[in-house]
Amino acid sequence: MVQGPLLYLIAFACLAVLVVLLIGVGGFAKGGDFNRKYANKIMRLRILLQFIAVIIIVAAVWIARQTGG
Repeated sequence: MVQGPLLYLIAFACLAVLVVLLIGVGGFAKGGDFNRKYANKIMRLRILLQFIAVIIIVAAVWIARQTGG
């Protein structure tokens, strides 16, 4: 089981994805200049953060299996 600092890192990465997702959904719902200007940038940032979160999760599981935890 993943414990300690890696668990906090996973939670932080997932929370960062959630925040960017909510900003994107809010901008899409509101529309206007903000959405036109930042929609693609926010989507790219979300995809990047999701990639980083998945890498962290996979690494944490791999480390947990190697250490027998």
